[in-house]
Amino acid sequence: MFTCRFLARLSRNQATLASLGCLTIPQRLASHRILPSSPMAITNALIPCTSVNANRRFASNEIETETTSSSLDSATYERVCSETLDALCDYFEELTENAADLQGSDVAYSDGVLTVNLGHSHGTYVINRQTPNKQIWLSSPTSGPKRYDFVGGEGGAGKWVYKHSGQSLHELLQQEIPNILRQQPVDFLHLPYCS
Repeated sequence: MFTCRFLARLSRNQATLASLGCLTIPQRLASHRILPSSPMAITNALIPCTSVNANRRFASNEIETETTSSSLDSATYERVCSETLDALCDYFEELTENAADLQGSDVAYSDGVLTVNLGHSHGTYVINRQTPNKQIWLSSPTSGPKRYDFVGGEGGAGKWVYKHSGQSLHELLQQEIPNILRQQPVDFLHLPYCS
């Protein structure tokens, strides 16, 4: 059963694999589909690739940083994380109190979880500490989930960065929230740990 499913998947994906350079398909079989009932066809169709891609290495697309949250000691992480979440909570409360056009909005902060409900039409942002990983996690109704590491130096400078894009937590909020709160100015870049 497993072999049949494997061969069926392989036949569907043979063009993809060939384009990646993982296998080559002889010209006489390139236009034929390999059927799961013919295991000999797969043996004849697969020839080890000797192209340049055979020894190719794939690297992570994460952005390299000097000092990341994994090098923070626990006390520093707790302090920086608490200051960040407290400042975000205060600022979101200020924004939602002054927003006349947001019906049913609510801001709650408890046990390291900041929940910002911007009403049914805009959704809910959840920002929480992830102590084992020394990260802050964000769930955005606009851009989805992200995990932020603290990148910074000495003397209170630093920011929470999403390593796949290099964008900071505050930059993302500055990009998304003004599209929701159009009646008032929004500036997340003045909060602690945004630079």
